[in-house]
Amino acid sequence: MDISILGIPMDLGAGRRGVDMGASALRNARLAARLRDLGHRVTDLGDVGVSIPETSDKHEQQGMVFLDEIVSACTGAYQRLRALDPHTFPISLGGDHSVSMGTVPGAARGRRCGLIWVDAHADFNTPGSSESGNIHGMPVAHLTGLGDARLSGIGVDESGDGWHVRPEDIVMIGLRSVDRRERELVAEAGIKAFTMKDVDQLGITRIAQETLERLSHVERLHVSFDADALDPTVCPGVGTPVPGGLSYREGHLLMELFSESGRVTSLDIVEVNPILDVRNQTASVMVGMAASLLGQRIL
Repeated sequence: MDISILGIPMDLGAGRRGVDMGASALRNARLAARLRDLGHRVTDLGDVGVSIPETSDKHEQQGMVFLDEIVSACTGAYQRLRALDPHTFPISLGGDHSVSMGTVPGAARGRRCGLIWVDAHADFNTPGSSESGNIHGMPVAHLTGLGDARLSGIGVDESGDGWHVRPEDIVMIGLRSVDRRERELVAEAGIKAFTMKDVDQLGITRIAQETLERLSHVERLHVSFDADALDPTVCPGVGTPVPGGLSYREGHLLMELFSESGRVTSLDIVEVNPILDVRNQTASVMVGMAASLLGQRIL
């Protein structure tokens, strides 16, 4: 398989610094080498240019911080991924989870695509519901066309034609920290969400099976994997850790089962924060998750 790696070193959407170094940490954890060992042909496309907070005015526009800079970075990611050969498997390295507003439509390359959102958070706030104004809590809402038009319009052409994720094409896995209004918005949209309670009750195998069945109407699947979906004992270096997450084996099993489906066509790895990490543990774990998604097996 041909794999292209693209870094989006952005922490403008988060309230805590450090995830802008996540792409470098993942590269240092030998992501490309692990994938080559599995027989893939890997090309590193480098990084999208991103403004840094120290050189940007931390102004707020309609409840959102660093809006212009985030639109620019996400648009850059979209354009780089949209230009790839349709048979290439793109891996986007964050950065905070707001990068997905560019990576998801870019990786879809104009075709309908299911979205598997593996995260402790639903990230379905809009500018009107967000309490913090941090855009990394809003990407899924904007991907469905809600919220601010400058963010939801990434990937939409001048005629107004474009690509948005349909709510019925989204499955969330691992939720355990969701705002009150955000919870209502997810329910109103009709998005299928598996919380950690569901993981405890059903088991990760059944959740993987139900996810694939739920998305059986779409051929292509994009996995957007936030490192904070895993428990902080597994991945301590994340921007917004929440206790009680997926275990190491649950994460690997989930990726292995998605791999066996043969339907995943693109991947995000986001919210790795080396400042808060221990000996690059989180990046190493996430590289392992990517390897399991892309064919690594025990036997």
